[in-house]
Amino acid sequence: MKQQFISGSFLKLIAIILMCIDHIACFLYPNEWLSNILTTIGNKDITVYFLMRAIGRMAFPIFSFLIVEGFIHTHNRFKYGRNLLIFALISEIPWNLVHQNTIFYQTQNIFFTLFFGYLCMVAIEYYYNNKIRLSISLLCLLIISIVFKADYRCTGIGVIMLMYILRKNRILMSIICTCLLPSKWIGGLSFIFINLYNGKRGFIKNNIAKYSFYLFYPIHLLIIWFIKFHL
Repeated sequence: MKQQFISGSFLKLIAIILMCIDHIACFLYPNEWLSNILTTIGNKDITVYFLMRAIGRMAFPIFSFLIVEGFIHTHNRFKYGRNLLIFALISEIPWNLVHQNTIFYQTQNIFFTLFFGYLCMVAIEYYYNNKIRLSISLLCLLIISIVFKADYRCTGIGVIMLMYILRKNRILMSIICTCLLPSKWIGGLSFIFINLYNGKRGFIKNNIAKYSFYLFYPIHLLIIWFIKFHL
């Protein structure tokens, strides 16, 4: 369709930019420039911090959608899941450092949430004709995500599962997932970009570009950590 003009690569770029905006505000606050008031709506002061965090709420649904698309189109499901787990482990120390300048922190980075979502899709596909085993598998993964304290926890995994199940009806997927998101309509704005996705890979084609996309996450966390604690 002509109105669908955003490729998967461009969608990744949008998600990365939104994530950076969110993390800069999240991890560098409090800061004088982040506290600047842009406008006032009613009794609510709209600060730079508030606006950046609001914009950043659109990142996770896009990343979730990209994980579903990657799962569907990958030629090697095992390798795809393995890569998610490897980068979850690589990203854990930068994630911990940027929070409290320590190698240990109570929650886990978003790659673990995406990995658990991947496992849910594997379970749905493998146990599709066995509802009991499927229900037990999904329940166990949801409980593990809560105990493990993965970012977004079971809500994030639920969004990924619903995107996978409802992938052939993007309008319904957009409505239901928006209701499930903690940020509701703010995060729901991400579905504007998702519904403009044309199903094409785009400019990220070789392994260097693909793994650069993965590496951006821990690298940008390290940069923010350095700014936060050493400048």
